[in-house]
Parts: sequence; C-alpha cells; structure tokens
Amino acid sequence: MVSITRLLIKLSILFICVGGFTLAHADGIRVKRAQAVLGIQGQLSVNSRFETSLPASLHNALKQGVALDFQLQYQLIAPKVLAYNLRFNPWADTVSPISYKLTYHPLTDKYRVTIGTFSTEYSNLQVALRSIGGIVKWDVHPVNTFLAAEKDQIYAQIRLSLSSHQLPRPFQINTLTSKAWGLDSGWVRLRVETE
Repeated sequence: MVSITRLLIKLSILFICVGGFTLAHADGIRVKRAQAVLGIQGQLSVNSRFETSLPASLHNALKQGVALDFQLQYQLIAPKVLAYNLRFNPWADTVSPISYKLTYHPLTDKYRVTIGTFSTEYSNLQVALRSIGGIVKWDVHPVNTFLAAEKDQIYAQIRLSLSSHQLPRPFQINTLTSKAWGLDSGWVRLRVETE
C-alpha cells in the first residue's frame, strides 16, 4: 500500500511538471523587454523585444501563403493632461503603430519580415519571429515633452498583436472562433529609465 501511494505521488509530480512545461511553451506573444528611455532634453523613446510562437494553424496558413500582419502599439496613460491632449487633440503629436508583415516564400524556403519598405529574409521561422516587435530607440515623444522630474509620473505601455483585420476574410472568422488566431501580448507597462 505504501509503495502504491509513493508511486501515485511520483506520477502526480510528473504530471504537474509536464503540465507546467506545456504551459511554459504555449503559443502566443510574451514580452522579453519593455523599456522607455527619458532623454536629457525631455524626449521619450521605446526599446522592446517580444517572444512570439505561432500555433500550428497559423504556421500552416503562413506556409500556404497567408501573410501575417502584426502591430506594435504605444499608449501614454500618465501624466493625465498630456495623455488627454495626445489622445483627443488632432494637432498634437500622435504615435502611429509600427506594422510588421511576416510572409513565407516557398521557392526560396525563406521567411520575410517587412517593416514599411524595409524587409529582411530569414531561413528560420524562430529568428524571423524574434525580429517582430523588437525595436530600439523608437522616438514616441519629441524633445521638451517631459521634464526630468516627471520620470516617476510617466505611465506608458506597449502592445504587440496579430492584426486580424488584415487577414483574408475566411481567416478573419477563425480569429473570432479560435483563441489560436488571436495572438496578443496585451498592454505591457514600460519601465521608464533616464539616459
């Protein structure tokens, strides 16, 4: 009886470990670095890095020629007055999201990541996915936007997500019915540092 109890305990621990391993490697977008740098002249820039893994259904669609579009968005929450002005004043400096397009080319067996007019080819999907959402010194607010004393008051966040509205119509339905097609990091707060 004691040996059966020990065996059951060991099996339970094994299942918990295997379950934890499976959850740790679940498909989705996870933040690796989310940092804002407040410059000496009051400007703010963003550095980010995300770890993205595609579910099998998205990977198959990519291999079949469906382009996957991702967006990196920025949002200022505080200081409240500045955030309000930027959000509702059409003449204020607004931050446009950065768009990434991931495609697969079967003739070359390479993945291409395009940002605007700049594109890079990768022979490995994991390396291509690492480049999506990774940015250094993205200027989100110009000189004289903040004072150095406001560092602790700045609350800003970023988000990387699959743009489902860019997918072909049949695949847009999949985004509504399947969680696998709704890749999103959620809003992640930036850690603010000074230069």
